[in-house]
Amino acid sequence: MIEMSDLLNLVVEEGASDLHVEVGVPPVLRINGSMAPLDTEPLTPEDTERLVKSVASDTHLQRIREEGGVDFGFAFENKARFRVACFKQKGYLGTVMRQIPNTLLTLDQIGLPPSIKDLLFQPRGLILVTGPTGSGKSTTLASMMNVINEERDVHIITVEDPVEFYHNHKKSVVIQREVGVDVPSFSEALRRALRQDPDVILVGEMRDLETMEAAVTAAETGHLVFATLHTTGAARTVDRIVDAFPTDQQEQIRTQLASSLKAVISQVLLPRVDKPGRVAAFEVMISTPSIQALIRDNKTFRITSDIQTGAKYGMNTLDSHLIELYQSEVISYGEMITKAQDPQGILQKMGAHN
Repeated sequence: MIEMSDLLNLVVEEGASDLHVEVGVPPVLRINGSMAPLDTEPLTPEDTERLVKSVASDTHLQRIREEGGVDFGFAFENKARFRVACFKQKGYLGTVMRQIPNTLLTLDQIGLPPSIKDLLFQPRGLILVTGPTGSGKSTTLASMMNVINEERDVHIITVEDPVEFYHNHKKSVVIQREVGVDVPSFSEALRRALRQDPDVILVGEMRDLETMEAAVTAAETGHLVFATLHTTGAARTVDRIVDAFPTDQQEQIRTQLASSLKAVISQVLLPRVDKPGRVAAFEVMISTPSIQALIRDNKTFRITSDIQTGAKYGMNTLDSHLIELYQSEVISYGEMITKAQDPQGILQKMGAHN
């Protein structure tokens, strides 16, 4: 009989990012982006129920029954933390558990340009980390928080669902609040956070209009705010926020964003070809007077060309980073093309080089 502790030990030993437990298939590990089923019998409904109950509390099980699913953080002995998603499918219980690394990477190890570190010392403003699910946004943000925690004496409040990386108080004081446990929603947590004398606020995800409004207002009123969005590229990110607002408020939010948005970092994770593991590719937009004017005047489609010419400010497009990773033989040609914002443009540039 497979025990959850054996599975989690295997996840830690193999350095897997995720464990999938579902009826009808053996447990599956995700290693370096690929799915690796274990060589065991397929799981029965009784197996998955037993495995899910070994990590979920009665309250979690109640939520699965009522809402069809629940997310929470879980510490496995002192070996690792996991972000757990339990759910029902076809009437049976299943779970996906993502391993949260114990050690935080430096910005250098993640591959971020030095210009990013300067942003962490800004007195106020909005810094967005964007990208698809599983692209490493949480890891990037946790590393940024760690730099602030180690180098600035400020008050940091994080609002997450669930809390992933635990931050101890170093030079800063850190309060971490979990949505659904410590506070009902992101927007409510943000409203309350402003009364708790914060300098730096991390919003796990800007899911709705209220949260976006609260984050932009906090950034305008003298706080450094970090948040994530599931968008790719700076221009799309700005459009996505503006489009979330009713038409009669869009001009105002453009003006607010123009003044408060300090940077957009978009990232994707790609399998490496030079060694096992994955590597992140980034697009970095740093706000300049020119970009502020483009946001204000609703000309976001021109932002990319500003990023292309903004190398002296520490900016780069995703596509230029992908070309760089391909030319230094870190990623495959196929990955470069499929993850590109403008595959035709890349092909033309590569043609010019050849």
